[in-house]
Amino acid sequence: MNITLIVNPFASRVTEGRVRALESKLDVVETLLTERRGHATELAAAAAGDAVFVFGGDGVVNEALNGLPRGKPLGIVPGGYTNVLARSLDVPSDPTQAVRERRISLGRANGRRFGFSAGIGVDSEAVRELETRRHSDGRRRSDVDYAGVVARLLARGYESRLEIEGLGRAALLFVSNDAVFTYAGPVPFRFAPDARFELGLDVVAPERATAVTSLRYAVRILAGRGLVGLPGVLHAHDVDSIRVVCDRPLPLEADGEDLGDVTEALFEAERDAISVLVA
Repeated sequence: MNITLIVNPFASRVTEGRVRALESKLDVVETLLTERRGHATELAAAAAGDAVFVFGGDGVVNEALNGLPRGKPLGIVPGGYTNVLARSLDVPSDPTQAVRERRISLGRANGRRFGFSAGIGVDSEAVRELETRRHSDGRRRSDVDYAGVVARLLARGYESRLEIEGLGRAALLFVSNDAVFTYAGPVPFRFAPDARFELGLDVVAPERATAVTSLRYAVRILAGRGLVGLPGVLHAHDVDSIRVVCDRPLPLEADGEDLGDVTEALFEAERDAISVLVA
């Protein structure tokens, strides 16, 4: 199989030596380096290989998902801090062992594809804050930094500010394409434990978040039990779409990427969307 290798040269675990090693292991017909935000989408769309391998973090993988041509499988070589999609799919560390195609669904947030999660609220605000810090000092933040910001924001509390069609009013919205929403170090955060890559989307939306309820949520999430079934938490399983209207413009994120402020958001399931190369 001829491979197009897309590389984010600025990702935390990417080095020239590792790129050369990948080129020697795989049948790489072209190695393409990203140069700017959104570039991987363009590179994936024009890929010459039979499959597209992406070497980098969740951001560049998300971009590649949005340009991946129909019928071309996706391979992932984890090269970032968190690598949520690769870890959730149990992608092998040795890409030569990724020989089996696994069909998965994807989500869309206002048309933007995502692999594992999206949301409006504490997650999107944490992404925004960490991205702002990176632009100010140039330092990339880890998943542990993300968890710390989330904990601080939750302690501040959230009142109802979202109208979720068919469910009701909520303060926060978490949309999952699989059980794992994200990771903090080795710890998976699961908001909707029954979500699966082969199904539609799962939606979890606390009606409000106080310091007390946030502590209860944290205990459940760290225990792997999620928030489904808790009093005051709205939930929908395996849905094709969900529409949200915000009381005011709020940040939207997908796969940890800041998609800007929105007053409305449409989340859609793209079932049986792509093949991912796994062991």
